[in-house]
Amino acid sequence: MAEPSDSPAGPGPGVAAFFDLDKTIIASSSALAFSKPMLRHGLISRRAALKSAYAQLVFSLSGADEDRTERMRAEISALCTGWDVEQVRAIVNETLHDIVDPLVYAEAAELIASHKARGHDVIVLSAAGEEVVTPIAGLLGVTHSVATRMEIVDGRYSGQVDFYCYGAQKSVAAKQLAVDNGYDLSSCFAYTDSSTDIPLLETVGHPHAVNPDRALRRLSLERGWPVLTFTNPVSLRSRIPAPSATALAVGVGLGAMAAGMTWYSLSRRRRDPQA
Repeated sequence: MAEPSDSPAGPGPGVAAFFDLDKTIIASSSALAFSKPMLRHGLISRRAALKSAYAQLVFSLSGADEDRTERMRAEISALCTGWDVEQVRAIVNETLHDIVDPLVYAEAAELIASHKARGHDVIVLSAAGEEVVTPIAGLLGVTHSVATRMEIVDGRYSGQVDFYCYGAQKSVAAKQLAVDNGYDLSSCFAYTDSSTDIPLLETVGHPHAVNPDRALRRLSLERGWPVLTFTNPVSLRSRIPAPSATALAVGVGLGAMAAGMTWYSLSRRRRDPQA
């Protein structure tokens, strides 16, 4: 079992474990996982998918400065504008179990269970859309989740992003949750695969890199942060009870992130087997 390292002795109030979702809890991009049903239902055209995929690839390989972050957010907004929210929720409702079940790392599930057993809150922070992240978090049985939020007007996405849960904004979210729930951040944990989440890792007392990209692996070695390797995806059904229909009805993700991560994940696998 993947045990948390540097852990405080025994359970105690005011401790949270913050988890990234993609490549940390699940062995893929959550948005990538939903890209096929999105394409099948006509929410994403192949041309739009390729365009947004290329934008995500360039963004990811070139770094995460403020200008590139804003351009990627604009891509997401443009692709999702006008989508019917109920249609998207229905797609997630129909496909959630089949898509997510095979992707959860056994090591992540055990780590989440370990934190919960010691009385820690478990929180998912993800750049994917909250309509995808919320039902996945429900399946995992975590305490809270924070994800990217799109503005909804008259039942459709307006194209505006209310909150982009990416990069430094994950640290902002963790700090706000600490204020709201009385967490002692120096006793809290964080787990992520991505160097874009370094601000989050620097926010807590017990940062961990999980299947890290090259930049995060290098920094983790320099700073002595534990590096965990998760390799064993298992069926979520075999570990966690199925949620209610109400929990599933919360449903969808951001199409640009889906299309973008489809291209990026495949390219990254070819270019860098260690990423």
